[in-house]
Amino acid sequence: MKTTPDAVVSLHTDSLGVSLGSTRALDAVSVSFEPGWTAIVGPNGAGKSTLLRALAGLQTPHSGDVRLHGRTLSAWSDRERAMRIAWLGQQAETTGELTVREVVQLGRLPHHGLFGAPTVQDESIVDAAMHDAECSAWQTRRLHELSGGERQRVLIARALAVDTTVLLLDEPTTHLDPPHQIALVQLLRRRAATGVTVVSVLHDLALALLADRLIVLDRGRLRAVGRSDDATLHAALIEVFGGAIRIERVGARWVPVANLER
Repeated sequence: MKTTPDAVVSLHTDSLGVSLGSTRALDAVSVSFEPGWTAIVGPNGAGKSTLLRALAGLQTPHSGDVRLHGRTLSAWSDRERAMRIAWLGQQAETTGELTVREVVQLGRLPHHGLFGAPTVQDESIVDAAMHDAECSAWQTRRLHELSGGERQRVLIARALAVDTTVLLLDEPTTHLDPPHQIALVQLLRRRAATGVTVVSVLHDLALALLADRLIVLDRGRLRAVGRSDDATLHAALIEVFGGAIRIERVGARWVPVANLER
């Protein structure tokens, strides 16, 4: 596996182990995340969301550690970590009585504090986040008035509003229709191109194969790391999904195809 110079590594796990009750959710996972878009994939129960939560500091490992910009994650204060890592969980919650703009403004809290007043710069960043997530048109509506897809776009905007260089997203395409899934892919690519480290858990392999790099997990173990055109990565994907798919080239892209003849 290619070693990335420390200077460009945003996050790194070293022999990371996590137990959830009697289940070994992650087992000795060592992997680095650098600027660009990385998609974490694998079958159900592979440890994808657990790894993402550990990267965010929301899951305490029982062994190994996570480093953010070279420092152990636990060495950062909660506020320091919140200013450097933007997080979107799979079951993101916030009160439905807040307006769309108020929800997105929550992304600025680590910067100005609970009792600090938003600055002109804060509001400008909120405007940009809503524009990028395509939710500006209904910023005065309340969250409970929105559809599932609209709500997801607001929560994506809240993560973008943190305006940091590490963006962790667990199933960000949930509830999004195909046009907005593609819009999100384009958005993640743009952010990655500016030097942001984007890490997303995705079940949709067709979308995951559009990322700069994929990480394949299976039963808590790291099975492969590589680009979408990596034959070793393709072999790992086919194996962990029990031969139910093939990876084929369509034009300039690699796509998963159902293997109905297995």
